[in-house]
Amino acid sequence: MKITKSEGSIDIITFGLYLALIFIGWMLVYAVNYDGKIHTSAFDMSVNTGRQFIWVIVSLMIIGVTFIIPVQFWRGLSYVFYLFSLLLLVGVLIFGKEINGAKAWYSFGAFSFQPVEFTKFATAIALSTFMSAPGFKINDSKSVLAAIGIFLFPVILIIFQPDAGSCLVFLSFFILLYREGLNPVYYYIFFLCAAGFVGSLILGLHSSTIVLIFFTILACYFYIKDKMITILSLIVFMIVYFFFYSEANFYYLLSFYLLLLGVNLFLSWKNRAPKDLVLILFTFIGLNIISLGANIIFDFLKPHQQERINVWLHPEKCDPKGSLYNVLQSKMAIGSGGFTGKGFLEGTMTKLNYVPEQSTDFIFCTVGEEFGFIGAGFIIFLFILLITRIIILAERQKLNFAKNYGYCIAGVFFIHIFINISMTIGLMPIIGIPLPFLSHGGSSMMGFSLLLGVFLKMDYSRQIR
Repeated sequence: MKITKSEGSIDIITFGLYLALIFIGWMLVYAVNYDGKIHTSAFDMSVNTGRQFIWVIVSLMIIGVTFIIPVQFWRGLSYVFYLFSLLLLVGVLIFGKEINGAKAWYSFGAFSFQPVEFTKFATAIALSTFMSAPGFKINDSKSVLAAIGIFLFPVILIIFQPDAGSCLVFLSFFILLYREGLNPVYYYIFFLCAAGFVGSLILGLHSSTIVLIFFTILACYFYIKDKMITILSLIVFMIVYFFFYSEANFYYLLSFYLLLLGVNLFLSWKNRAPKDLVLILFTFIGLNIISLGANIIFDFLKPHQQERINVWLHPEKCDPKGSLYNVLQSKMAIGSGGFTGKGFLEGTMTKLNYVPEQSTDFIFCTVGEEFGFIGAGFIIFLFILLITRIIILAERQKLNFAKNYGYCIAGVFFIHIFINISMTIGLMPIIGIPLPFLSHGGSSMMGFSLLLGVFLKMDYSRQIR
């Protein structure tokens, strides 16, 4: 049908994916609560299934309301929403209710609300408004720092709750900066530092430093003209390491390494080595500092926080009946489904509630057990299709504001999906983050629906301009 200035249409593909996911989520919550004897109604308000149905209805109403409100309303009040969301984050630290060790919820009788879900939306709107303003320039450091400050300031408040999962979600807004043309070098540096940080925790300070020493001297070999000195440095280092290394004299070995590094730096300067060598040497020095910092930070963490990291990186050090229990049960539930799954409502581990938080953070376990590899792959396919469709819609927007917002919500959905699914199969630490539209919970369901509904309205408005 031809679009005129007085008519438009909702993007049926995106809305259809939304409806499919919330329906599947409702059925999965029903499967978690089903025991074959009692609570067999999907509308039973005494269990999570009935309450989830209410949140589905409320979320559909939110989608409807977003189509009544003009896009200019969200853009015009974006900074007001942002400031209000920050006040909610401050207030929850004072008046909030602590659940699972995090003071992140407002509680009003039987109703609870997690303000960080609204903050994701408010930050996306504010950041999109700021980056679509005429004065914003991606090559201007002040503009970029201001944009980063918009989504990092909520992170500072969320850290005090603490809620590590939500903090990571806000880092998804870097995707928009990359789309707008921020120098990729910054992303390479970030991922290199992150890899160095995690690698140090895996190998330990001593082993990671030894690896860095080896590759630093090796890098010098390819850039210094007088290669004999570098070769001798590498040979001397290997001899000292294999014959004299121990944890007791580690710092003596580190001092020796720095001396060798100084010799190679001097040769680089004397022979006017290219800037690449200087960059490489300083990169390795920086990675050594990060390695040292990672281990210092780990030592300062509380025991239960160290345990969470060990569950992720060193499961062999953890108690299978203690901190490792959740992820083991999660992997067993997913693996037990095999290729085709046990069938809907036939999941034994689901029925017997072996996996804690199975209707919220670990809802993907139910998918794996009851629908197997095929079902899990289908759910992941739906999510990929949803994110891809959002990006396609974002690229066809006429307003930079709408385009920016589209990339914001695509990033939020991606981080949620990636971390949640990776968490259930042991590839990421257990940090408590819902799977969009599938996990039980009113705050997350309404938050995700608001994020998507406003964007669908933006795309609708594009057609009638």
